[in-house]
Amino acid sequence: MIQLKNIEKCYQTRAGKNYVLRQITLNIEEGEFVALMGPSAVGKTTLLNILGMREGDWEGEYYLFDHAIHDLKPKERLVLSKQYIGFIFQSFNLLDTLTVYENLDVPLSYRNIEGSERASMVCDTLNRFGIVGKKDLLPSQLSGGQQQLVGVARAVIAHPKLLLADEPTGNLHSSQGEVIMDLFQKLNREGATICMVTHDPRYARHAQRTVHLFDGWIVEEEEAARRPQETAELKQSGFEVA
Repeated sequence: MIQLKNIEKCYQTRAGKNYVLRQITLNIEEGEFVALMGPSAVGKTTLLNILGMREGDWEGEYYLFDHAIHDLKPKERLVLSKQYIGFIFQSFNLLDTLTVYENLDVPLSYRNIEGSERASMVCDTLNRFGIVGKKDLLPSQLSGGQQQLVGVARAVIAHPKLLLADEPTGNLHSSQGEVIMDLFQKLNREGATICMVTHDPRYARHAQRTVHLFDGWIVEEEEAARRPQETAELKQSGFEVA
Protein backbone atom coordinates (compact mmCIF):
# COMPACT_ATOMS: atom_id res chain seq x y z
CA MET A 1 0.00 0.00 0.00
CA ILE A 2 2.76 2.43 1.01
CA GLN A 3 6.39 2.36 -0.08
CA LEU A 4 8.88 4.94 1.12
CA LYS A 5 12.36 4.91 -0.39
CA ASN A 6 15.18 7.04 1.05
CA ILE A 7 12.91 9.84 2.26
CA GLU A 8 14.86 12.82 3.58
CA LYS A 9 13.71 16.16 4.95
CA CYS A 10 15.96 19.02 5.96
CA TYR A 11 15.90 22.73 6.73
CA GLN A 12 18.59 25.12 5.62
CA THR A 13 20.21 27.06 8.47
CA ARG A 14 23.19 29.37 8.69
CA ALA A 15 25.22 26.45 9.93
CA GLY A 16 24.14 24.28 6.98
CA LYS A 17 21.46 21.67 6.47
CA ASN A 18 19.55 20.48 9.52
CA TYR A 19 18.12 17.04 8.72
CA VAL A 20 14.81 16.05 10.28
CA LEU A 21 14.55 12.71 8.44
CA ARG A 22 17.39 10.62 7.02
CA GLN A 23 17.12 7.80 4.48
CA ILE A 24 13.69 6.60 5.60
CA THR A 25 12.80 3.37 3.79
CA LEU A 26 9.56 1.81 4.99
CA ASN A 27 6.73 -0.36 3.65
CA ILE A 28 3.24 -0.41 5.15
CA GLU A 29 0.87 -3.13 3.98
CA GLU A 30 -2.84 -2.60 3.54
CA GLY A 31 -4.61 -3.54 6.78
CA GLU A 32 -1.57 -2.97 9.02
CA PHE A 33 -1.56 -1.01 12.27
CA VAL A 34 1.87 0.63 12.63
CA ALA A 35 3.12 2.81 15.48
CA LEU A 36 5.88 5.38 14.98
CA MET A 37 7.73 5.77 18.28
CA GLY A 38 10.54 7.87 19.66
CA PRO A 39 11.23 10.83 21.93
CA SER A 40 10.27 14.39 21.01
CA ALA A 41 11.80 16.04 17.93
CA VAL A 42 13.01 12.87 16.20
CA GLY A 43 10.90 13.30 13.05
CA LYS A 44 7.79 11.26 13.87
CA THR A 45 5.26 13.96 13.07
CA THR A 46 7.22 15.11 10.01
CA LEU A 47 7.12 11.58 8.65
CA LEU A 48 3.38 11.34 9.36
CA ASN A 49 2.82 14.66 7.57
CA ILE A 50 4.72 13.39 4.54
CA LEU A 51 2.52 10.29 4.50
CA GLY A 52 -0.52 12.57 4.69
CA MET A 53 0.81 14.85 1.93
CA ARG A 54 0.76 17.80 4.32
CA GLU A 55 4.52 18.32 4.10
CA GLY A 56 6.44 19.49 1.04
CA ASP A 57 10.06 19.94 -0.02
CA TRP A 58 11.25 16.45 0.87
CA GLU A 59 13.47 14.13 -1.12
CA GLY A 60 13.04 10.47 -1.99
CA GLU A 61 10.24 8.32 -3.36
CA TYR A 62 6.76 7.83 -1.92
CA TYR A 63 4.28 5.42 -3.51
CA LEU A 64 0.67 5.15 -2.33
CA PHE A 65 -1.01 2.28 -4.17
CA ASP A 66 -0.15 3.01 -7.82
CA HIS A 67 0.50 6.72 -7.30
CA ALA A 68 4.04 8.11 -7.30
CA ILE A 69 3.42 10.91 -4.80
CA HIS A 70 6.90 12.39 -5.27
CA ASP A 71 6.07 13.16 -8.91
CA LEU A 72 2.76 14.90 -8.21
CA LYS A 73 2.04 18.61 -7.93
CA PRO A 74 0.66 19.98 -4.61
CA LYS A 75 -2.91 20.22 -5.95
CA GLU A 76 -2.77 16.64 -7.17
CA ARG A 77 -1.51 15.49 -3.79
CA LEU A 78 -4.37 17.34 -2.09
CA VAL A 79 -6.92 15.50 -4.22
CA LEU A 80 -5.40 12.12 -3.34
CA SER A 81 -5.17 13.03 0.33
CA LYS A 82 -8.89 13.79 0.47
CA GLN A 83 -9.65 10.58 -1.41
CA TYR A 84 -7.53 8.16 0.63
CA ILE A 85 -6.61 9.63 4.02
CA GLY A 86 -8.28 10.45 7.32
CA PHE A 87 -6.46 12.48 9.99
CA ILE A 88 -6.73 12.29 13.77
CA PHE A 89 -4.98 15.01 15.78
CA GLN A 90 -3.74 15.31 19.35
CA SER A 91 -5.56 18.62 19.78
CA PHE A 92 -8.81 17.19 18.30
CA ASN A 93 -9.05 20.01 15.68
CA LEU A 94 -12.82 20.15 15.85
CA LEU A 95 -14.45 23.35 14.60
CA ASP A 96 -15.52 25.18 17.76
CA THR A 97 -18.56 26.93 16.26
CA LEU A 98 -20.04 23.75 14.74
CA THR A 99 -22.03 21.06 16.48
CA VAL A 100 -20.92 17.42 16.56
CA TYR A 101 -23.29 16.69 13.67
CA GLU A 102 -21.89 19.58 11.63
CA ASN A 103 -18.28 18.60 12.37
CA LEU A 104 -18.99 15.12 11.01
CA ASP A 105 -20.57 16.61 7.90
CA VAL A 106 -17.52 18.75 7.05
CA PRO A 107 -15.36 16.06 5.34
CA LEU A 108 -18.39 14.90 3.35
CA SER A 109 -19.00 18.43 2.09
CA TYR A 110 -15.69 18.23 0.20
CA ARG A 111 -16.94 15.30 -1.85
CA ASN A 112 -19.56 14.97 -4.53
CA ILE A 113 -22.17 13.49 -2.20
CA GLU A 114 -25.82 14.51 -2.24
CA GLY A 115 -27.29 16.07 0.87
CA SER A 116 -29.62 13.19 1.68
CA GLU A 117 -26.80 10.67 1.45
CA ARG A 118 -24.55 12.88 3.59
CA ALA A 119 -27.25 13.09 6.24
CA SER A 120 -27.61 9.30 6.21
CA MET A 121 -23.83 8.83 6.56
CA VAL A 122 -23.65 11.27 9.48
CA CYS A 123 -26.56 9.58 11.27
CA ASP A 124 -25.04 6.13 10.73
CA THR A 125 -21.71 7.33 12.14
CA LEU A 126 -23.34 8.98 15.15
CA ASN A 127 -25.09 5.69 15.88
CA ARG A 128 -21.98 3.57 15.27
CA PHE A 129 -19.90 5.61 17.70
CA GLY A 130 -22.65 5.91 20.29
CA ILE A 131 -22.76 9.71 20.16
CA VAL A 132 -26.30 10.34 18.89
CA GLY A 133 -27.07 12.13 22.14
CA LYS A 134 -24.15 14.52 21.56
CA LYS A 135 -25.05 15.54 17.99
CA ASP A 136 -26.32 19.02 18.85
CA LEU A 137 -23.52 19.88 21.30
CA LEU A 138 -20.53 22.09 20.59
CA PRO A 139 -17.00 20.75 21.19
CA SER A 140 -16.68 22.95 24.30
CA GLN A 141 -19.56 21.01 25.84
CA LEU A 142 -17.74 17.68 25.50
CA SER A 143 -15.03 16.06 27.60
CA GLY A 144 -11.59 15.53 26.08
CA GLY A 145 -12.31 11.85 25.47
CA GLN A 146 -15.62 12.65 23.80
CA GLN A 147 -13.96 15.26 21.57
CA GLN A 148 -11.35 12.74 20.45
CA LEU A 149 -14.09 10.19 19.80
CA VAL A 150 -15.78 12.73 17.51
CA GLY A 151 -12.39 13.38 15.91
CA VAL A 152 -12.01 9.68 15.10
CA ALA A 153 -15.58 9.49 13.81
CA ARG A 154 -14.93 12.49 11.56
CA ALA A 155 -11.74 10.86 10.24
CA VAL A 156 -13.46 7.60 9.26
CA ILE A 157 -16.85 8.86 8.07
CA ALA A 158 -15.78 9.01 4.42
CA HIS A 159 -14.23 5.51 4.59
CA PRO A 160 -10.58 6.46 3.98
CA LYS A 161 -8.05 3.78 3.06
CA LEU A 162 -5.49 5.14 5.53
CA LEU A 163 -5.88 6.63 9.02
CA LEU A 164 -3.05 8.83 10.28
CA ALA A 165 -3.06 9.67 13.98
CA ASP A 166 -0.65 12.14 15.59
CA GLU A 167 -0.39 11.50 19.35
CA PRO A 168 -4.16 10.82 19.52
CA THR A 169 -4.00 10.12 23.27
CA GLY A 170 -1.73 13.03 24.16
CA ASN A 171 -4.49 15.16 25.71
CA LEU A 172 -6.37 12.29 27.35
CA HIS A 173 -6.04 10.58 30.70
CA SER A 174 -5.03 6.92 30.65
CA SER A 175 -8.50 5.31 30.70
CA GLN A 176 -9.70 7.55 27.86
CA GLY A 177 -6.51 6.73 25.95
CA GLU A 178 -7.17 3.01 26.29
CA VAL A 179 -10.70 3.44 24.94
CA ILE A 180 -9.32 5.23 21.87
CA MET A 181 -6.74 2.46 21.39
CA ASP A 182 -9.45 -0.18 21.68
CA LEU A 183 -11.35 1.72 19.02
CA PHE A 184 -8.29 1.81 16.76
CA GLN A 185 -7.89 -1.95 17.12
CA LYS A 186 -11.54 -2.48 16.25
CA LEU A 187 -11.23 -0.25 13.16
CA ASN A 188 -8.08 -2.14 12.18
CA ARG A 189 -9.86 -5.49 12.50
CA GLU A 190 -12.54 -4.07 10.20
CA GLY A 191 -9.86 -3.38 7.58
CA ALA A 192 -8.52 0.11 8.27
CA THR A 193 -4.81 0.74 7.75
CA ILE A 194 -3.51 2.87 10.64
CA CYS A 195 -0.25 4.70 11.19
CA MET A 196 0.00 6.31 14.62
CA VAL A 197 2.63 8.56 16.17
CA THR A 198 3.17 8.03 19.89
CA HIS A 199 5.92 8.36 22.47
CA ASP A 200 4.12 6.07 24.92
CA PRO A 201 4.85 2.30 24.82
CA ARG A 202 1.53 1.59 26.55
CA TYR A 203 -0.27 2.67 23.41
CA ALA A 204 2.30 1.43 20.88
CA ARG A 205 1.72 -2.13 22.12
CA HIS A 206 -1.74 -2.01 20.51
CA ALA A 207 -0.13 -1.80 17.05
CA GLN A 208 1.00 -4.82 15.06
CA ARG A 209 4.39 -3.27 14.32
CA THR A 210 6.41 -0.50 15.96
CA VAL A 211 8.95 1.60 14.07
CA HIS A 212 11.42 3.42 16.32
CA LEU A 213 12.95 6.72 15.19
CA PHE A 214 15.88 8.58 16.67
CA ASP A 215 17.44 11.78 15.32
CA GLY A 216 15.58 11.33 12.04
CA TRP A 217 16.70 7.74 11.42
CA ILE A 218 14.79 4.48 11.71
CA VAL A 219 16.81 2.65 14.35
CA GLU A 220 14.60 -0.38 15.01
CA GLU A 221 11.45 -2.17 13.89
CA GLU A 222 9.64 -4.72 16.00
CA GLU A 223 6.61 -6.89 15.50
CA ALA A 224 4.05 -7.10 18.27
CA ALA A 225 4.35 -10.21 20.38
CA ARG A 226 1.42 -12.56 20.38
CA ARG A 227 -0.88 -11.67 23.23
CA PRO A 228 -4.36 -12.63 24.42
CA GLN A 229 -7.32 -10.54 23.39
CA GLU A 230 -6.66 -7.41 25.40
CA THR A 231 -10.07 -5.89 25.25
CA ALA A 232 -13.56 -7.24 24.59
CA GLU A 233 -15.50 -5.78 21.67
CA LEU A 234 -16.79 -2.32 22.50
CA LYS A 235 -20.44 -2.13 23.44
CA GLN A 236 -22.69 -3.03 20.56
CA SER A 237 -24.53 0.23 20.93
CA GLY A 238 -21.38 2.30 20.37
CA PHE A 239 -18.20 3.50 21.99
CA GLU A 240 -18.77 5.33 25.26
CA VAL A 241 -16.09 7.72 26.54
CA ALA A 242 -16.28 9.41 29.92
